[in-house]
Amino acid sequence: MAITTCIFDAYGTLFDVAAAAREAAAEPGNEALRDLWPSLAEDWRRKQLEYTWLRAITGAHADFWQVTQDGLDWAMEAAGLDGAAGLRARLLELYRELSAYAEVPQVLSALKASGKATAILSNGSPDMLASAVASAGIGDFLDDVLSVETVGVYKPHPSVYDLVGNRFGTAREQVLFVSSNGWDAAAAAGYGFATAWVNRAGAPVDRMPWRPAHVLSDLTGIPALAGAA
Repeated sequence: MAITTCIFDAYGTLFDVAAAAREAAAEPGNEALRDLWPSLAEDWRRKQLEYTWLRAITGAHADFWQVTQDGLDWAMEAAGLDGAAGLRARLLELYRELSAYAEVPQVLSALKASGKATAILSNGSPDMLASAVASAGIGDFLDDVLSVETVGVYKPHPSVYDLVGNRFGTAREQVLFVSSNGWDAAAAAGYGFATAWVNRAGAPVDRMPWRPAHVLSDLTGIPALAGAA
């Protein structure tokens, strides 16, 4: 089947999750973060994802804003910055206004111009996603923003991927699902979506029962994969 609908993960795929730590480190008064921001950003993201999986497995759901704060608190303590309340507040403020990767507007614009439906499917809570979309200025290129809060469990639970068909009425094979998370792209492939893994870091393929159909270094190849080029 031809691709009719392009669905994007948000954090790490459209939005640069390292931007908050990087930008905070460049601001006056945050000298303690100057040499630590790469490791802090990495720890923050890793714990954020780990907490989504643990909450999904244990049935102890909390929204992504809570998980994001919990991940940051762990990362700051690991970096010896847990007493810096002002820095914590600034990092969280910047996270709500993450910048999009440079190619995002052009890619989304090309998809919309070709008649493809486009949407975000994210672990993010609705208010977080609304802030990020507005800050990046990409709202006009999206038909919808879908959050796991609708079903109360995190990816890769199948009920999250069900949201796409429920919203757009598409067959699974008509959906191109794009994620920077290898596990997410693999799980979506197992669900039945055509999938593209945006492997910006050049990481190995995750050892899961399924593999993404396509592996890209950034989003610029997505319109061609969707038949929109």
